[in-house]
Amino acid sequence: MKRQRQTKILATIGPASNSEEMIEKLFLAGVDTFRMNFSHGSHEDHKKVHERIRSVESKYNHPIGILADMQGPKFRIGRFENDSIPLKEGQAFRFDSDEALGDETRVNLPHPEVLSSMDVGSQIFLDDGKVRVEITGKGDGYLDGIVQSGSALSNNKGFNIPGVVLPIPALTEKDKVDLDYALSLGVDWIAQSFVQKPEDIIEAKEIIRGRAGIMAKIEKPSAIEHIDAIILQADAIMLARGDLGVEIPPEKVPAVQKDVLRRARKQGKPVVVATQMLESMITNSRPTRAEASDVATAVYDGADCVMLSAETAAGSYPEQSVIIMDRIAICTEEDVLYKEMMKKARPYNTESFAFDAITTAAYHVARDLKAKAIVNYTTGGGTALSAARQRPGVRVLALTPDVNVARRLAISYGVHPIHDEREMDFSGPSRHASKIAINEGYVEKGDRFIMTAGVPFGVAGTTNILRVVDVEE
Repeated sequence: MKRQRQTKILATIGPASNSEEMIEKLFLAGVDTFRMNFSHGSHEDHKKVHERIRSVESKYNHPIGILADMQGPKFRIGRFENDSIPLKEGQAFRFDSDEALGDETRVNLPHPEVLSSMDVGSQIFLDDGKVRVEITGKGDGYLDGIVQSGSALSNNKGFNIPGVVLPIPALTEKDKVDLDYALSLGVDWIAQSFVQKPEDIIEAKEIIRGRAGIMAKIEKPSAIEHIDAIILQADAIMLARGDLGVEIPPEKVPAVQKDVLRRARKQGKPVVVATQMLESMITNSRPTRAEASDVATAVYDGADCVMLSAETAAGSYPEQSVIIMDRIAICTEEDVLYKEMMKKARPYNTESFAFDAITTAAYHVARDLKAKAIVNYTTGGGTALSAARQRPGVRVLALTPDVNVARRLAISYGVHPIHDEREMDFSGPSRHASKIAINEGYVEKGDRFIMTAGVPFGVAGTTNILRVVDVEE
């Protein structure tokens, strides 16, 4: 499964793509990791999808990552007597705890923590920001506001409250049940929604206990304020630009994207850029030029992975969406400017870890000797992540005896994960690595690659050897 690009693709499974036949097509088209959205579908549905992905993985003998995306707290207003109401800019409107059906003057807001946390001057954005109300007064069990924009509001619409940190956990009771089930299936990643502070990640890690990697979804302004601490606690980051773009001004989203990617790369944590990347392909066979530019921008920014949501979950062209995203990434990575940007943004080591020093040296040696690949023997995946952090121009082959590590590495920039259970001593790892690199199609006789490993073998964090290998067979 030799990909032509370094940037990875994450695709969401849904009604349009949940058959084994379509999952196989998406994998062959370029998907490296699949997302199961626990906001939709039953546990039995997710189990079937998980089994089908693993069947495709077995057929092609190549690790495939599976991400379980938790729903998180969902805030919705109540219902209206006539299902919907008209609104006018400047009109007064109340949100309250009264469970009676709403009308043109008020609606139930069944979230006491929201009623108590908001203050005069704060805002409620409803229906993905189409309706905006500024709070002008509050009392026991109600909020009064003035409509700033929007012409209509209907039953059970969701809402966002930018700039307000709510005193609620990121994991709901539903999330805890879903999390336990996802872990029982053996998923590789857990995506945690509604992250506001690093403590939210710490809570989830205590439940997960290393059984999967944890990916923090950045969709709240409060998460941006604590971004370095969140990156430190998480194993990966997802920039969920949909909700984030509702809660912060849309003109600020591009700068936030670049900043988060830079900070995460410095810490060696993978970043997925998500939401609305090729959204018009839900109904059209080709994306808009603006969407193509959006995907390319994420690649230019150095994203590890770009994500498809409804395009593959519910769209009419799931396979074509992956093919187009694959082409955009390949074309962007071939640009001379892209190569220069990756080089200039390369972070310097700030910690005196041996494996970081070795992988940094491997990057420079591979570049100077024009090596065809970098081969890492890795137990826990840290060496491969450190190598990916350098954004080398060649593929990083990560050989690991742990299939779960191989699957998690499927979202990491430029990493070609290989599940390799063979016991190894240092008498023959270069020959062994040569055979694998040849079989995977990355080198041939007469080529050169850079190999890193650690002695003793099989112990995480012991990478201490760098070798230049000339392929002789």
